[in-house]
Amino acid sequence: MSSKFRKSGYHPIRKIKVVLSRLRIAVATEFSVAYKVVLSVLILVISFSFRQWVDLTLIFFATGLMLVAELFNSALEALCDFWQERQDERIRTIKDISAAAVGISILVWAVTLILESSHLWSLLKR
Repeated sequence: MSSKFRKSGYHPIRKIKVVLSRLRIAVATEFSVAYKVVLSVLILVISFSFRQWVDLTLIFFATGLMLVAELFNSALEALCDFWQERQDERIRTIKDISAAAVGISILVWAVTLILESSHLWSLLKR
């Protein structure tokens, strides 16, 4: 029986632990997720050190959007592979659409990081 139907109550700390452990797995197993997280954290640290709160918020939001898209894509691909192991045009189309969504989120993330990095670079030069 699913834990949603048990009367054990809501445990936010347990939920946070699950989220962090699954994110750790994604970073450890998916290079595309790992390097984006590293780049984002680097720029986030620089934004924080200059107290650029709008930059920090934009980078955080864009990184979150990108991570959500990457994780949904990975989950959807795994589900499709589980459901249909053979080559199937319908599964291929589903995976392509999912990859397109990731591509859009990566574009938003990259543009945000480039623009915010250039802004932070101008602050570093001063």
